[in-house]
Amino acid sequence: TTIALTAMAINAMGGKAVSLTGAQAGIETDGVHTKARISNITPNEVHRLLDDGFIVILAGFQGKTSDGKITTLGRGGSDLTAIAMAAAIDATLCQIFTDVDGVYTCDPRVVPEAKKIDEISYDELLEMASSGTKVMQSRSVEFAKKFGVPFEVRSSLNQNPGTLVKEETMSMESVVIRGVSLERDQAKVTISGVEDHPGTARMIFGAVAEANLLVDMIVQNVSKTGITDISFTVHRDDVEKAEAALNPVLSGLGENISLESESGIAKLSVVGIGMRSHSGVAAQMFAALSDAEVNIQMISTSEIKITVTVAENDIDAAAKAVHESFGLGDA
Repeated sequence: TTIALTAMAINAMGGKAVSLTGAQAGIETDGVHTKARISNITPNEVHRLLDDGFIVILAGFQGKTSDGKITTLGRGGSDLTAIAMAAAIDATLCQIFTDVDGVYTCDPRVVPEAKKIDEISYDELLEMASSGTKVMQSRSVEFAKKFGVPFEVRSSLNQNPGTLVKEETMSMESVVIRGVSLERDQAKVTISGVEDHPGTARMIFGAVAEANLLVDMIVQNVSKTGITDISFTVHRDDVEKAEAALNPVLSGLGENISLESESGIAKLSVVGIGMRSHSGVAAQMFAALSDAEVNIQMISTSEIKITVTVAENDIDAAAKAVHESFGLGDA
């Protein structure tokens, strides 16, 4: 209905518009309803209409299977539709209109001094999206990176330029930290007394995987006596499911096994491709947290990201301290 009304409104203004469903536009998906993945796009009809001078209004969030059944793409599906179609028709730029001006150095509701980022690489936005930044879903950014689609995240409420997301360039490495992300409502699950031999991690995370639970950070202590502890984080709502999945396998992990969980934690991440060529980022982050009297519980790193868990009550103070330490609020 919305696409048809939009096309009618444009036509009433003197334009030349037509609306298409995802199926009519040639978007083909797998058969996983509500979370379908795009498998192919045949944009012949879109090309024909564009060549004839039409403005094409495309329904997001949907497609069809190879046998013609309608599917939906799940969370972030409308953004994914836009980027996928931009790739299919070889567009020079895809614009994603939302309710914010772009991607910020941190959540402005937490850090009022946060600044809009003019440009950011696919990898940096992927890391920020997976660490709590809600502007874009990871799968849309992954698709854009895979097919080399530059896109701009900008506001539909004003004419301000947004944030351009594109392949990284050499000049981008001059910025050490691009942004700070935070994610609340996390929980830590710890299995203590695990016998340190091959197969234990497989038993633990195999059971978690069978329960369809998403695990983020994983930390295993160094074993000096043949006994170790393994901790991992999940969303707070998944703690009971994780415990239920692990209880049946605990007896096979050691004689003095204990299972504990702790809610009320949050994740804080700093992201930047400049980490590849600059040292001391972790030391600076940890110093800022120490000065703010924020205790670090767990640490995880990737090539361009450092993530720590802290008490959820401390996350706002932690974000402000780290943001200020790296000068992200400077004009």
